[in-house]
Amino acid sequence: MSSLKNRRYLDALLKKPVDRTPVWMMRQAGRYLPEYREVRSQAGDFMSLCKNPELACEVTLQPLRRYPLDAAILFSDILTIPDAMGLGLYFETGEGPKFEKTVQSLADVKSLKNLDSNRDLKYVMDAVTTIHKALDGDVPLIGFSGSPWTLATYMVEGGSTRQFAKIKKMAYQSPEILHALLDKLAVSVIDYLNAQIDAGAQAVQIFDTWGGVLSQKDYAEFSLDYMAKIIDGLNLTKNGERVPVVLFTKGGGLWLESIAATGCDGVGLDWSIDIGDARRRVGDKVTLQGNMDPAYLHATPQKIREEVERILASFGNGTGHVFNLGHGITPDVSPENAGAFIQAVTELSGKYHQK
Repeated sequence: MSSLKNRRYLDALLKKPVDRTPVWMMRQAGRYLPEYREVRSQAGDFMSLCKNPELACEVTLQPLRRYPLDAAILFSDILTIPDAMGLGLYFETGEGPKFEKTVQSLADVKSLKNLDSNRDLKYVMDAVTTIHKALDGDVPLIGFSGSPWTLATYMVEGGSTRQFAKIKKMAYQSPEILHALLDKLAVSVIDYLNAQIDAGAQAVQIFDTWGGVLSQKDYAEFSLDYMAKIIDGLNLTKNGERVPVVLFTKGGGLWLESIAATGCDGVGLDWSIDIGDARRRVGDKVTLQGNMDPAYLHATPQKIREEVERILASFGNGTGHVFNLGHGITPDVSPENAGAFIQAVTELSGKYHQK
């Protein structure tokens, strides 16, 4: 990792001094870019794109060619794990991800394949290796996984949901089934992220997209405890350096202190919390990542710039901030406005890092 030309992102996560606040965007490789849409069309469908290491590399690099980003993130999907465990992932236009089989019983949990990521998700590891080589040390590569709770919601519900009725029913009627599933998923995520680190990922992020639908007690029991278990199982030292890990729970602002206590290096914030308040609550324990509302990217470049300035000022001086959106960039954002956002961070953040 010492051969990296741009270490801002890793240094900020490790609380080392930086010259300006590093910036990247969740879903920075995606449908808002015309060049991405072209490659996706060439691939045929989303999963074919994910499973082609060369094309996955191409779309990972596309935003870096446009913008002065401080990190690349692996192009993949959080549902690769349940797919590899035998549930049969497919996508229906306009309806999002679906599974051919779901998990409803202890027998279903036991029938799930024990994951060997280097075998069962070789295409992901090939993509990591290909991207890492293509980056040639320009910026670090972020690997990622969904959290056990978030993966479980799709596996029990059979796809996207707004009510989370089936998985909450399982949590309250048959918690032993859900815990068996979550435990199996935690073991799989450990294997998956360690394989990504071995293949060249220089930081990893766990996306807990649906943790925020739980109560405080249930969040600790069904989501956070399993993410803490994952962190304990990760090989977070490579070539003598720390491989930082970031936890992002959408809607998790209520539980910041608990998230920060897991041993993670960074906590991702959505836009519903003020980053200055978050910093006061966790102190210097972790780096904070976030947290502009992606919808702000529909504003004028001047308004975008003003919101970037407000967030930078709220966080204040010193390291420990990775600028990002509070969730993924949406397909309807113009690439020019995304560029205005990144330009604002690069131009305005330096003054917060002067000695």
